[in-house]
Amino acid sequence: MPALAELQGRLRDAILHGTAAGLAGVIEGDGLAVEQRVAVYRNNTFITLTEALKATYPVVCRLVDERFFAYAAHAFIARHPPRNGRVAAYGAGFAHFLAGFAPARHLAYLPDVARLEWAMNEAYHAAGPMPLDPAALAPLGEEGIARLTFLPHPSVRLLASRFPVDRIWEANQPGRPGDADLDAAGDGGTRIVVQRPRLEVVYRPLPPGGFAFLRALVLGRTLLEAADEALRLDPGFDLQTALIDNLVAGTFTATAAAPLMETER
Repeated sequence: MPALAELQGRLRDAILHGTAAGLAGVIEGDGLAVEQRVAVYRNNTFITLTEALKATYPVVCRLVDERFFAYAAHAFIARHPPRNGRVAAYGAGFAHFLAGFAPARHLAYLPDVARLEWAMNEAYHAAGPMPLDPAALAPLGEEGIARLTFLPHPSVRLLASRFPVDRIWEANQPGRPGDADLDAAGDGGTRIVVQRPRLEVVYRPLPPGGFAFLRALVLGRTLLEAADEALRLDPGFDLQTALIDNLVAGTFTATAAAPLMETER
């Protein structure tokens, strides 16, 4: 009898790749050949995981139709089986997989649509602390606020694409006519923040300066440093408007004062 880890490896390979020969003499058929018994588990596994991917990527599925999606999902599952037991957490690498999936190469925007849907999935399942109360900043004054760093809400995800993936996503919601080629050639693309500050996942398109500003804050820059980065990209960037928009949207949960430099002490 092989060791448990070896037996589990053989069963995994049989389910993912149909190689049941290594299980001969280990699994009792109970009226079925070993290959037929393994095929039952194999079919159930692929059906369950394909349905999980469809639930996470419904727009991708609609864009390519269910048969093509099932074909792509089968190839993805065989190469990237789950690493934990949470089905809702499965599919993190699907966008990257689609980017290299030859049959979908003509759909250049598809991986970024998948990235948007995965960002929404992560935002939905993220922890939900209360957003930062804007009133907490009032006593600090402009100079004090400029030195702050801002802790992003756990649901915040940033996505930049050369395609208008937000409009492609909207056009393919239930009840909408759907359009796989909606400005698919790109019109300068889009920059999006996805978040779930309260009960529902939402997204906001951002201008280049606003996106650079928020990305810098998410990376731990101070408000002043983030504003400088935004202004280098967009001289018309309005710091006050960008900060208020993010506070109202619930993008942050807390602030912290940046440490003083030696020359400032």
